Amino acid sequence: MRQVFKINSKEKELQLNPGDTLLKALRDNGFTEVKCGCSEGECGACLVLLEDMPVNSCQVFALSVKDKEIKTVKGIGTLHYPHMLQKAFVDAGADQCGFCTPGMVIASYALLRKNPNPSKQEITEALDGNLCRCTGYVKIVQAVENAAKELSDSAKL
Repeated sequence: MRQVFKINSKEKELQLNPGDTLLKALRDNGFTEVKCGCSEGECGACLVLLEDMPVNSCQVFALSVKDKEIKTVKGIGTLHYPHMLQKAFVDAGADQCGFCTPGMVIASYALLRKNPNPSKQEITEALDGNLCRCTGYVKIVQAVENAAKELSDSAKL
Protein backbone atom coordinates (compact mmCIF):
# COMPACT_ATOMS: atom_id res chain seq x y z
CA MET A 1 0.00 0.00 0.00
CA ARG A 2 1.03 3.61 -0.50
CA GLN A 3 0.54 6.26 2.18
CA VAL A 4 1.52 9.91 2.46
CA PHE A 5 3.66 10.94 5.43
CA LYS A 6 5.07 14.33 6.44
CA ILE A 7 8.82 13.74 6.72
CA ASN A 8 11.35 16.52 7.19
CA SER A 9 8.65 19.13 6.48
CA LYS A 10 7.72 17.60 3.11
CA GLU A 11 4.94 15.26 2.12
CA LYS A 12 6.34 11.94 0.95
CA GLU A 13 4.46 8.97 -0.41
CA LEU A 14 5.82 5.75 1.06
CA GLN A 15 5.26 2.19 -0.08
CA LEU A 16 4.71 -0.03 2.97
CA ASN A 17 2.93 -3.02 4.39
CA PRO A 18 0.24 -2.55 7.08
CA GLY A 19 2.37 -4.07 9.87
CA ASP A 20 5.60 -2.21 9.05
CA THR A 21 7.35 -0.27 11.74
CA LEU A 22 8.22 3.32 11.06
CA LEU A 23 11.87 2.25 10.87
CA LYS A 24 11.16 -0.30 8.13
CA ALA A 25 8.90 2.07 6.20
CA LEU A 26 11.50 4.84 6.30
CA ARG A 27 14.49 2.68 5.36
CA ASP A 28 12.61 0.82 2.61
CA ASN A 29 11.76 4.19 1.08
CA GLY A 30 15.27 5.66 1.03
CA PHE A 31 15.60 7.25 4.48
CA THR A 32 18.77 5.30 5.23
CA GLU A 33 19.98 7.94 7.70
CA VAL A 34 17.66 6.19 10.18
CA LYS A 35 19.78 3.24 11.31
CA CYS A 36 18.56 -0.25 12.23
CA GLY A 37 20.39 -1.37 15.35
CA CYS A 38 18.63 -3.71 17.74
CA SER A 39 14.98 -3.55 16.55
CA GLU A 40 14.03 -3.69 20.24
CA GLY A 41 14.10 -0.01 21.25
CA GLU A 42 17.29 -0.43 23.27
CA CYS A 43 20.05 1.21 21.21
CA GLY A 44 18.67 4.52 19.90
CA ALA A 45 20.13 4.07 16.41
CA CYS A 46 16.68 4.44 14.85
CA LEU A 47 15.72 7.60 16.75
CA VAL A 48 13.54 10.13 14.93
CA LEU A 49 11.55 13.10 16.12
CA LEU A 50 7.82 12.49 16.12
CA GLU A 51 5.99 15.75 16.72
CA ASP A 52 9.33 17.04 18.13
CA MET A 53 9.65 14.16 20.61
CA PRO A 54 12.46 11.58 20.18
CA VAL A 55 11.11 8.06 19.59
CA ASN A 56 12.65 4.74 18.61
CA SER A 57 11.15 4.24 15.16
CA CYS A 58 11.55 0.46 15.50
CA GLN A 59 8.87 0.52 18.21
CA VAL A 60 6.20 2.48 16.32
CA PHE A 61 3.85 1.17 13.65
CA ALA A 62 4.17 3.42 10.61
CA LEU A 63 0.45 3.70 9.99
CA SER A 64 -0.13 4.91 13.56
CA VAL A 65 1.85 8.11 12.83
CA LYS A 66 0.95 8.88 9.23
CA ASP A 67 -0.69 12.18 10.20
CA LYS A 68 2.17 13.34 12.42
CA GLU A 69 5.34 15.30 11.66
CA ILE A 70 8.38 13.01 11.40
CA LYS A 71 11.89 14.41 11.39
CA THR A 72 15.04 12.42 10.66
CA VAL A 73 18.56 13.72 11.16
CA LYS A 74 18.47 15.04 7.57
CA GLY A 75 15.59 17.26 8.64
CA ILE A 76 17.97 18.90 11.11
CA GLY A 77 20.86 19.40 8.69
CA THR A 78 22.40 17.84 5.61
CA LEU A 79 25.88 17.07 4.36
CA HIS A 80 26.03 20.35 2.45
CA TYR A 81 24.12 22.38 5.05
CA PRO A 82 24.93 20.85 8.44
CA HIS A 83 23.30 22.09 11.61
CA MET A 84 25.63 23.60 14.21
CA LEU A 85 25.00 20.54 16.40
CA GLN A 86 26.19 18.25 13.62
CA LYS A 87 29.26 20.45 13.17
CA ALA A 88 29.93 20.21 16.90
CA PHE A 89 29.90 16.39 16.66
CA VAL A 90 32.46 16.50 13.84
CA ASP A 91 34.64 19.10 15.56
CA ALA A 92 34.72 17.09 18.81
CA GLY A 93 35.46 13.80 17.01
CA ALA A 94 32.20 12.38 18.36
CA ASP A 95 31.30 10.60 15.13
CA GLN A 96 33.90 7.86 14.85
CA CYS A 97 32.14 5.08 12.94
CA GLY A 98 29.02 7.19 12.48
CA PHE A 99 26.46 4.44 13.05
CA CYS A 100 25.06 5.87 16.29
CA THR A 101 25.53 9.50 15.26
CA PRO A 102 22.08 10.14 13.71
CA GLY A 103 20.34 8.93 16.86
CA MET A 104 22.75 10.82 19.10
CA VAL A 105 22.15 14.01 17.11
CA ILE A 106 18.36 13.55 17.33
CA ALA A 107 18.52 13.00 21.11
CA SER A 108 20.86 15.97 21.56
CA TYR A 109 18.74 18.22 19.33
CA ALA A 110 15.61 17.36 21.32
CA LEU A 111 17.46 18.14 24.57
CA LEU A 112 18.81 21.48 23.35
CA ARG A 113 15.40 22.57 22.08
CA LYS A 114 13.96 21.88 25.52
CA ASN A 115 16.98 23.03 27.53
CA PRO A 116 19.54 25.16 25.68
CA ASN A 117 21.94 25.17 28.63
CA PRO A 118 22.00 21.60 29.98
CA SER A 119 24.34 20.34 32.66
CA LYS A 120 26.66 17.40 31.96
CA GLN A 121 24.25 15.22 33.98
CA GLU A 122 21.28 16.37 31.88
CA ILE A 123 23.19 15.60 28.67
CA THR A 124 24.10 12.14 29.97
CA GLU A 125 20.46 11.48 30.90
CA ALA A 126 19.21 12.68 27.50
CA LEU A 127 21.63 10.31 25.74
CA ASP A 128 20.90 7.40 28.07
CA GLY A 129 18.90 5.47 25.45
CA ASN A 130 21.62 5.73 22.81
CA LEU A 131 24.42 3.19 22.62
CA CYS A 132 27.84 3.87 21.13
CA ARG A 133 30.56 1.25 20.69
CA CYS A 134 33.36 3.57 19.55
CA THR A 135 33.68 6.82 21.45
CA GLY A 136 33.10 6.02 25.11
CA TYR A 137 30.62 8.96 25.17
CA VAL A 138 33.19 11.54 26.36
CA LYS A 139 33.46 13.20 22.94
CA ILE A 140 29.70 12.98 22.39
CA VAL A 141 28.97 14.77 25.67
CA GLN A 142 31.66 17.32 24.80
CA ALA A 143 30.03 17.92 21.41
CA VAL A 144 26.67 18.61 23.04
CA GLU A 145 28.33 20.93 25.59
CA ASN A 146 30.08 22.78 22.75
CA ALA A 147 26.82 23.08 20.81
CA ALA A 148 25.05 24.38 23.93
CA LYS A 149 27.75 27.01 24.38
CA GLU A 150 27.48 28.04 20.74
CA LEU A 151 23.71 28.06 21.09
CA SER A 152 23.91 30.41 24.09
CA ASP A 153 26.29 32.65 22.12
CA SER A 154 24.00 32.77 19.08
CA ALA A 155 20.66 32.34 20.93
CA LYS A 156 19.30 30.15 18.13
CA LEU A 157 18.80 26.41 17.57
